[in-house]
Amino acid sequence: MKGDKLYIFLFLTPAFVITGIFLYYPFVENILQSFYKTDGFFNSTFIGIDNYVRLWNDEIAREALFNSLELMLYVTIFQVGIALVLAIMVNAITKGAGFYRTTFFFPIVISGAAIGLLFTLIYNYRNGLLNEILVNLGLERVLWLTEQSSLYMVAIPTVWNYIGFYFVILLTAIQKIPNDFYEAAELEGVTGIQKMFKLTIPLIVSDLKTCIVLAITGTLKIFELVYIITRGGPGSSSEVLGTYMYQKAFEDTAMGYGATIAVLIVVLGLSLAFITNKLLQKEEVTY
Repeated sequence: MKGDKLYIFLFLTPAFVITGIFLYYPFVENILQSFYKTDGFFNSTFIGIDNYVRLWNDEIAREALFNSLELMLYVTIFQVGIALVLAIMVNAITKGAGFYRTTFFFPIVISGAAIGLLFTLIYNYRNGLLNEILVNLGLERVLWLTEQSSLYMVAIPTVWNYIGFYFVILLTAIQKIPNDFYEAAELEGVTGIQKMFKLTIPLIVSDLKTCIVLAITGTLKIFELVYIITRGGPGSSSEVLGTYMYQKAFEDTAMGYGATIAVLIVVLGLSLAFITNKLLQKEEVTY
């Protein structure tokens, strides 16, 4: 056993070292910087919790927080919901399943920057795809990115980008369910859509919970799509915590305040993941 423990330690050491250098050390350093007024280089002054007081009173940060939570709601409902429906549909077909799996998964392999540029062209007022379709139909051009609609316009590519990720997770979970369960259900008179609610979903509830937690925490890390499509505008109508943190840390060179926003993102993500796990806590069905 001593020899085995030594081998385990030797194999795990590189992973611990890399994780410590590139994850835990930057995180601790970020927390420390949140107590300083600093540009991240030479000018640094300890100011205690002033950055947190400033964050509490910052109206734009508050709006960015609410926008992030609203975007989280759209992502959780539509990404996981649509992925579940697609997974059930693909699992039910016998021909062409491989084609649909590839098609639905494809958006996840495209970088967020590329998708952001794609939808920037789609929403363009003068020669964007949507407005060109409207013009060809004899209708007026529409300004898609307004203060009222910008967050919805950002939510659309965000949802589309990651549906394939949750689709694969849920399809894999559904395909692990033994066919005997479905045959027994048919003998009991359970057919059609009843199978989904009475059999399929209860048997993959743990996988659904995982997808919901990933969707919630993943939304807090959204940056490139919002930054490329709207840059948080017009005004701050589509500002989210990720873009606001970037603006303060790198554009305004207020690294200390940016670090404070980053701490908020981490704390919020951990809290929401914990709450979601508690709310969705349920005895797992084994088979």
